[in-house]
Amino acid sequence: MGLLEIRGLKKQFDGLVVLDGIDIVVEDGEIQGVIGPNGAGKSTLFNIVSGIYRADSGSIRFRDREIVNRPVYRVARMGVGRTFQVARAFDEMTVLENMLVPSVVMHISRAEAVRRADELLELATLDRVRENPAIEISGGQRKLLEFVRMMMTDPDLILLDEPFNGINPALIEVLMRLVRRLNERGKTFLLISHEIPHVSELCNTVTVLAAGTNIARGTPAEIRENPAVLDAYLGH
Repeated sequence: MGLLEIRGLKKQFDGLVVLDGIDIVVEDGEIQGVIGPNGAGKSTLFNIVSGIYRADSGSIRFRDREIVNRPVYRVARMGVGRTFQVARAFDEMTVLENMLVPSVVMHISRAEAVRRADELLELATLDRVRENPAIEISGGQRKLLEFVRMMMTDPDLILLDEPFNGINPALIEVLMRLVRRLNERGKTFLLISHEIPHVSELCNTVTVLAAGTNIARGTPAEIRENPAVLDAYLGH
């Protein structure tokens, strides 16, 4: 049984079917990618898993507990963390102060929160801008900040929505190294990306969506050679 099991997930908006029976299984300790053309339903999938949208039907089980249509805060408390395509930060607060925001609802001392924040900032190479207002850091650094701020709550499953968008190559390497380091510590990742080379380098398994349905699942090498995937991307 997988850490996360999505079965028969369906969602439509005003009669437009966005997800039509999606099945995805993410094993504990895996780094799995989800790719697909624009409009494939990838972000909608994440919004349903994290509790932002309600599913019309289907099942989502996390650690064998049903989480479909539970509110965002309950999904987060169960151990599911999530980033967004557009990174968000409290601009007038320092990078460190941003990191400490989640500690408001955590049962830890301020000293422990600062210790945890400093460790994560160092892993993300953001320790050098620790005292800078968030508005002064680059877009790529904001992506990293959102990621490690989410990690303050120590989730077991991390959903990364287009993590490589708008990041320069040096920071992409930092991000990929950070994902691998956290994965070695037992964290499980499901990520959406259009950057197929990065997905191929980072992920053990890749699921491909097109027009709201599963069209393929396999290793990156298998996906690259799959005729259905080539057709979905290239329109052959």
